[in-house]
Amino acid sequence: MPLRVRIRGPMGQSTASFDDNATVDALRKQIAEVTALPRFHVKCGYPPKPLSLDDYPATKLLTELDIKLNGEQLLVTRAEDATTSPVSSSVSETQANNTRSQTIGKTPRKVQSSTSATQSSSSQPGSRKPDAPLTLARKERKDMDPPEVFAPELGGTIVIRIMPDDNSCLFRAISLAVLSDLDAVTELRSIIAETIQQDPITFNRAVLDNKDPNKYCQWIRSQDSWGGQVELLILSQHFGVEICSIDVQTLRVDKYNEGASKRCIVVYSGIHYDTIALSFPNEPPERDLKQFEDFIKDEVLPKAVELCKKLQDQHYFTDTSGFQLRCTDCGAKLVGEKGAQEHAAATGHYNFGEAE
Repeated sequence: MPLRVRIRGPMGQSTASFDDNATVDALRKQIAEVTALPRFHVKCGYPPKPLSLDDYPATKLLTELDIKLNGEQLLVTRAEDATTSPVSSSVSETQANNTRSQTIGKTPRKVQSSTSATQSSSSQPGSRKPDAPLTLARKERKDMDPPEVFAPELGGTIVIRIMPDDNSCLFRAISLAVLSDLDAVTELRSIIAETIQQDPITFNRAVLDNKDPNKYCQWIRSQDSWGGQVELLILSQHFGVEICSIDVQTLRVDKYNEGASKRCIVVYSGIHYDTIALSFPNEPPERDLKQFEDFIKDEVLPKAVELCKKLQDQHYFTDTSGFQLRCTDCGAKLVGEKGAQEHAAATGHYNFGEAE
C-alpha cells in the first residue's frame, strides 16, 4: 500500500506518495525538491515535534521507522545552521513551481456552506461529542439488497458504495469519492486537525460544540471519533469539490462548498455515511465515476435522491433521536443519541449498538 505524506514548506504544500521500498534518503530528496530548500528542519505529529532524519540510516525503509508517517503532514522550515545535514538540490525554480502546482488543495481560511441555517449541528453524527470517543454500531442488514437507479442518459447506473461500519465511515466515504482510496482516513483526519489549528477564529468553541479547538484537534485524530458537518465543510474546501450529503430519513440535500466545478455525493443515514457512484456496464467498482463535472452533476443528483428514496423505503436509516440502544459494556438499554451520551458521561461507557 502506498505511503502518502503531505509536505508543507514556506511556499505551500503538496502530497507525495512513496512505495514500500522508499528510503529515508528518498524522503529527504523529495522534501528538498518540493520546498527548494537545501537545508531544512522537519516536524510532524500533533502537536508538531521535531523529526530528525539524520537519526536514521539513509537506506532505512520508511515503512521500518519507529514513527508512522502515512497520512501525516511534515512541517518544513528553512535551517540556517550547519547542524542540519545539507541535501544537495539541483531543483530549479521552475521545478519547484511545477511541484507546488500539484498541491491537492489549499487550506481554507473561511469555510462556507449552503446548509440551511435552520439545521442544527446535532443533525449530523458526531455533533455532540463527549471527551472520549463514543462508538455506535448499526444493526447488521445482511438481507438488504442495495438499490440501483438506471441512468441510460449517463451511460450507466447510479449505485451506493457501502462503507465499513466503523467510526471512520465519513472519512472513508469522502476518501473513496475524492481520492479513490478507501483507506486515506488518517490523512483526512490530519487535514481536519491542521485546518482547525490554523484558523481558531473560524473554528472556535461555538462551532466545535463548546470544545476547546486544541482538544478537538486531538479528538478528531482518534480512529474512534465520528465526523460530521465541520469535517464535511473543511474537506469540501480543502479538495475544491462540492459535497452533497443526502439525508435518507428526510431526503434533504445539504451542500458544502456549493458551486465548485466538481461534485461528489454521500449518503447520510443517521449514524453512517456511504458514497454515491456512477457504475458502468461490465466495469469493476474501481472504474466507477465518483466526482461529477459541471456537465453531468445536475443530472446525477436527482438520480441519487431517487436512490435514497429507495433506501428510505427499505428503512436504511437510523432515527438518532428515538432509536433503541444497548450499551455493549454493561447491557443497559437506552433511547437515542442523547441517552447514549448521558450514559457515557455518567458511567464512562462509550460502546453502543442498536438494540435488537
